[in-house]
Amino acid sequence: MEGALLLRAELRRPDLRFPFPENFAAAVSGRRILSLSRRAKYLTIDLEGGDVIIAHLGMSGSFRIETGASPASPGAFHHPRGKDEKHDHVIFHLDAQAGPARVIYNDPRRFGFMDLASRDTIADHAFFRGLGEEPTGNALDAAYLATRFSGRAQPLKTTLLDQKTIAGLGNIYVCEALWRAGLSPTRPAGTLVDRRGRAKAALSGLVEAIRGVIADAIAAGGSSLKDHIQADGSLGYFQHAFSVYDREGEACRTPGCGGTVARISQAGRSTFHCPNCQK
Repeated sequence: MEGALLLRAELRRPDLRFPFPENFAAAVSGRRILSLSRRAKYLTIDLEGGDVIIAHLGMSGSFRIETGASPASPGAFHHPRGKDEKHDHVIFHLDAQAGPARVIYNDPRRFGFMDLASRDTIADHAFFRGLGEEPTGNALDAAYLATRFSGRAQPLKTTLLDQKTIAGLGNIYVCEALWRAGLSPTRPAGTLVDRRGRAKAALSGLVEAIRGVIADAIAAGGSSLKDHIQADGSLGYFQHAFSVYDREGEACRTPGCGGTVARISQAGRSTFHCPNCQK
């Protein structure tokens, strides 16, 4: 998409989770795509002229790429896309360097959405305002988390899922990071900060665990759960390396632990952890 001319945006319905912005298709058509990026769980598509398409996949949304005149898609899809055309809600028709292409947004549940904003003011947009630091960004360190954790009795798991603490960190990777760091998901977040507000060693270890689990997941192509796939149709494989997530009743993988992975519910979400080695 980067460098391509967005010839036309085709909307096949007036809304997804929310209605499309007024004149959305006309506003983005005929514009060149400058870059793609991400903030938290939002995809951002920068257009010439300063506007940004904001896209969120929701629960079941995915983008796929079709090139040339043939409707066939590159890659081996886990769920055949030809049968899902009724869920193709947005099509970006592109004039790309490699030739004509279509980038298609498919969303059976329609929990995803798209919006349009100005790059100059996007930090103040309702979706972005108040978001915490990125889990892969240089600003995420123990000192930053100490300011967020200090004095908090809230459990570590729910604190880390708060997008105002860390933006874009989800349930699977919080479970995995806490296991790597040897920290209990029910432990109060404030216990990782000393009386002077400084980070304890365990908090530094948590930061490294967060960075490590995200890096490993990216290298593995992500975690494919049910219908989540990559744009070329291939599946992610990080789920095969889960140490605690979705492994209730199985042996803990910490060397010498001997414990068993347990599942509890926190704030309506399933938490997987080892009660034996996570303290």
